[in-house]
Amino acid sequence: MEIIDIVRKLTGPIEPVGETHTDDKRFENLKVRLELMLELHKEIDEIAMYYAHRQEFSMARAGKECDKYLKQLGIPEDA
Repeated sequence: MEIIDIVRKLTGPIEPVGETHTDDKRFENLKVRLELMLELHKEIDEIAMYYAHRQEFSMARAGKECDKYLKQLGIPEDA
């Protein structure tokens, strides 16, 4: 089982289906998933910001990888 499968199982389905009762629950699941994503993105952003230009290879490598990820999302470096 992959991590994404575990997250999906823990947070539940998020796709609306057009039935109010079901979609209300899925909307709550969506808000939980978005809150998780925000926290994860904050961590990635901090690593990119503080470590991408470090002298130590392993720290710079992590920072640059995070910076690359953020650029793939279209998030500017100083956002």
